[in-house]
Amino acid sequence: MSALTVLALIEQMAERLETAGLTQSDGFGQGTLTAFDEAAWLVMWRLGLPLDELDSVEKMPVAPADMEQVARLFDERITNRRPAAYLTQEAWLQGVPFYVDERVIIPRSFIAELLADGSIDPWLSEDTRRVLDLCTGNGSLAVLAAMTYPEVQVDAADISADALAVARINVERHQLQQRITLIQSDGLANCPGPYDLILCNPPYVNAATMAALPAEFRAEPGLALAGGEDGMDFIRNLFSTAARHMSENSVLVLEIGNERENFERAFPHLEVLWFETSAGSDQVMLITREQLV
Repeated sequence: MSALTVLALIEQMAERLETAGLTQSDGFGQGTLTAFDEAAWLVMWRLGLPLDELDSVEKMPVAPADMEQVARLFDERITNRRPAAYLTQEAWLQGVPFYVDERVIIPRSFIAELLADGSIDPWLSEDTRRVLDLCTGNGSLAVLAAMTYPEVQVDAADISADALAVARINVERHQLQQRITLIQSDGLANCPGPYDLILCNPPYVNAATMAALPAEFRAEPGLALAGGEDGMDFIRNLFSTAARHMSENSVLVLEIGNERENFERAFPHLEVLWFETSAGSDQVMLITREQLV
């Protein structure tokens, strides 16, 4: 195996991914968007290089032994269709690193964009003190919310004890134990409230889409993805109880992915505000307590 530079090795591995038939719909939506981005992530991680410093190391030669390790990593990615984030046990959201493994879905919520760009801020006030991240998974949105709003206390709730174990790793990694409380809860059942802001990226994938998911997405916990026949099962329960857990001027920020048509069919009289995200204006909405009463 003749030596290659870091960049040439990345390009070679990207070509392997493409030749193997992997596409964005087959898993590049779990943290990366292209074969090159995914190859760069895996190669840089395997070589122990900073993920954001490709420009400074792209011409560096890679030793044959290291190239063999990279090749084995890509064998695992392609043959077993194991998501890259599970291979590296790390995912990034808004530039912040998080631990992940097969106990949680890979964090990719567009709510993270709204926290970062201040889109939610106009609906908050100096009285905003209690935030809930419902269906927290690995805890990434709870961590980002605590970082974004230094004055708030955050509850991070999930039905899965396994997911909360992973969330605890991330809360401790970012030294937020004093500000984030982890709660095992089926929906809002064990969440005390009242909350001034609820963030929720729930299971919302409809049954037909679940049945057609590629292997990478089937590797994620189905409990965190499947939303019933039309994807709205969890959301129906949430809407029936949320107001009791919200303060007077509270808002709910809810992500539903590509399910807007099913959402509007299930809740035809609910006029929500849709946020603009990098995926368009039909992925994340805002609902006031008043609308849910």
